[in-house]
Amino acid sequence: MPGVKREREDAVGVLTLDEPASLNAMTPDLLGDLASAIREMTDDPGIRALVLTGAGRGFCSGQNLKAAQILGDDIAAGVMRYYWPAFRALRECRVPVVVAVNGVAAGGGFSLAMAGDMIVAARSASFIQVFSRIALVPDLGSTWLLPRLVGRQRALELMMTNEPLSAELAKEWGLVREVFDDGSLREGALALARKLASGPTRALVATRKLIDDSEHATYADQFRREIETQAAIRTSEDALEGRNAFLEKRPARFSGR
Repeated sequence: MPGVKREREDAVGVLTLDEPASLNAMTPDLLGDLASAIREMTDDPGIRALVLTGAGRGFCSGQNLKAAQILGDDIAAGVMRYYWPAFRALRECRVPVVVAVNGVAAGGGFSLAMAGDMIVAARSASFIQVFSRIALVPDLGSTWLLPRLVGRQRALELMMTNEPLSAELAKEWGLVREVFDDGSLREGALALARKLASGPTRALVATRKLIDDSEHATYADQFRREIETQAAIRTSEDALEGRNAFLEKRPARFSGR
């Protein structure tokens, strides 16, 4: 059945957009299933990281225009009803999210890739905005996410020219963390996700929120917010395990001896 494929690799949940005939183009059904899949996976306390990828030749080709009428006459209300829950689920996920981009990430698919925490890409992957080509502005969070990842000038260049960005150049610009040969993408994404899963997930996710919130905070506000967050999580099981493991590796230097 089309939708999102769910798999588990130890402590990592793998979610695959599974409508390859359309290059996993967005529909309300597909994104609704993605929101459900994220919720189902993260309801399991044994899941400590997620990988999001696409089936077939592409990650996500943007919105499926044949399904656009489902959004209704009030496009803004339709997008917030059908699409926002999946994007929000990624941005507020209780575990780190690695996005593995195979093939094209176009339009809203580009936005979807950026909604995770880290992007890895196949060598054949490409990223393209496409919106101004059809006389529209970028959507689904692109104008918030892209400048923060690559800077204002490069974001405008991608959005105004519609030139595709290769995986290698995306890495050079800081959009992509690592590029893998196509056949190694899944294992490369899983290796990164396992590394994150073995860490203090609560602290990692709190770090994500602090960075997101810092954009409109003063230095003094952020200084205080950091220590308040530190105080809130320092007694968590994650934090205690992490500190103990750290001290065990460096007893002479950090134990006062």
